[in-house]
Amino acid sequence: MKKKLIAILLSGTMVALTACGGGNADGSSASDAGSSAGDSQEAAAQDSGDAGEGAEDSGDAAAAGELVDGKFAETRHITVEVYDRGNDGGSDPTNNMYTEYIKKGMLEDHNVEVEFVKVPRWTEVEEINNLLAAGTAPDICVTYSYPTVLTYADMGGILDLSGYVEDYKSELGNLWDWLGETNIYWDKDPVDGTIWAIEGKIAVNNRINTFVRKDWLDTLGLSAPTTTEDFEAMLVAFEENKDTLLGADADKMIPYSVSYDVGWRAATLIESFIDPDISDREMYVNGYDDRKLTQNGTKEAVKLLNKWYNQGLLWDNFALYGSGDTTEDDMMKAGYVGAFTHNWDYPFRNGEDSINVNLQRNVGEDACYIAIDPFDDSKGTHTKYVSSTAGDRKIFFPHTNDEPLACMLYLDWISNPEHIQYLQIGDEGVTHNVLEGGAIQTIAATGDAIMNSGMNIDYTITCNGLHFADEELTKLSQAYNYAGIDPDIVAEADKIAQTDAVPAKNVNVGAIEAEANIGDTLSAKRDQVYDNAVIASEADFDSVWDSMLADYLNSGGQAIMDERAAKWQETFGDTDMLP
Repeated sequence: MKKKLIAILLSGTMVALTACGGGNADGSSASDAGSSAGDSQEAAAQDSGDAGEGAEDSGDAAAAGELVDGKFAETRHITVEVYDRGNDGGSDPTNNMYTEYIKKGMLEDHNVEVEFVKVPRWTEVEEINNLLAAGTAPDICVTYSYPTVLTYADMGGILDLSGYVEDYKSELGNLWDWLGETNIYWDKDPVDGTIWAIEGKIAVNNRINTFVRKDWLDTLGLSAPTTTEDFEAMLVAFEENKDTLLGADADKMIPYSVSYDVGWRAATLIESFIDPDISDREMYVNGYDDRKLTQNGTKEAVKLLNKWYNQGLLWDNFALYGSGDTTEDDMMKAGYVGAFTHNWDYPFRNGEDSINVNLQRNVGEDACYIAIDPFDDSKGTHTKYVSSTAGDRKIFFPHTNDEPLACMLYLDWISNPEHIQYLQIGDEGVTHNVLEGGAIQTIAATGDAIMNSGMNIDYTITCNGLHFADEELTKLSQAYNYAGIDPDIVAEADKIAQTDAVPAKNVNVGAIEAEANIGDTLSAKRDQVYDNAVIASEADFDSVWDSMLADYLNSGGQAIMDERAAKWQETFGDTDMLP
């Protein structure tokens, strides 16, 4: 009866969430890590408590006693979510060289059978909603959306992990060594001690870079821009010289490209308009959404994008193509795009299908994108607000998980640095070579050795970024980890991504009730504010921005900001900055 009640509650929430659309862009981090679950109905709260008690009653404590040298006496079976990115020519995400490595290792080390369940990357929130509502979600779920986790925690749809990470700590040495208390306890409620999700760790804490066609700069005799003014002049030069740069394809010229997710794809520009001395209080109160929509300074940044759009310097159809669409990437690969802002290593990813490799194949050997650092702030620096090392995927167990200890052992197994290393580089001569100096150089793979995600992050769910057993080897190999890409270009992109970087702080003030069940609605409205403001006429910009932002605030944004301000005051008093 209890499971039926939960399924009905989840189904209702799923309909409400999916009706709103939204979803995270690739590589986006979740909403602010300090977000917490909001209101819960009394029955759902009771279900949550019952779910946790039921898990303990099922004999997990006894199961730990069954472990002999880390292995169960009887074979256990678990299911694990893996993203299906729909890569052309990619490997089967549920059955390839890497899944077999994991399955074999888990069976040998823990007597646990592992089955992978694929979830579409670009609609992962909606799909997880459906699976949770149907009671068929994998035992181990992964999402970038913490509001999704909190929504289902509120209704008793997922397990409290606090008892498992603490009671079985002696069996989870790799997990604790890698994540530490910071990541394991990142989302621990300061009042009741619940842990609804464990935060994966970012090994390379780079976020966003701006890229430009180096061959176009060379052709026009331009230097890489180091200020916003220089960047604008460069875009104008691209447009004015499109016949020289593109010849017969001049009408396809796109000086600067953004996508429908403006808040992510223009992040470094937007952040350059924020006061670099902003207080932790202001960053948190206005920071429910990592796209910086309600931060002071964002409007002026978008006004500049609006100006560029009306001057014909931006991709005019950017707002029409949603998450997962390849149109923009295809234009980059074809050679029509002068500059864009994206994840710090975006044009280097995917081996033979990377943007840079395709660009050279289609245009010529000299054609490539390089990282630049053009957007200067009020202090003349290039501040970039990066995630904390805990700002990665959220790992949680649905209430239907009846093998929580086996699942914790899985998280421990994939947190072993030797296992991470294999999953990231595979076999020598197949997916990597060892250079004379010892560095690991990734090479293009074929068949079931193809990695569908950079560094196989879809399997190393507790680790995002290069992480070998030997830290020095990791540093030595970072620039060589992109097949077909000049390591000097990667090294420079890495350097720029870390220049003036400011990591996020964990503001844990407990549940923010106004944030419950609102994430997808506000994400969709946020994108609408950005998109419509950018494409408005310059004369209408202020009215479009102000009216649509007001709708966003009236739809829950202001209530979140108000409650965050109150909770900050309750927790930290008049303090503006955290240690």
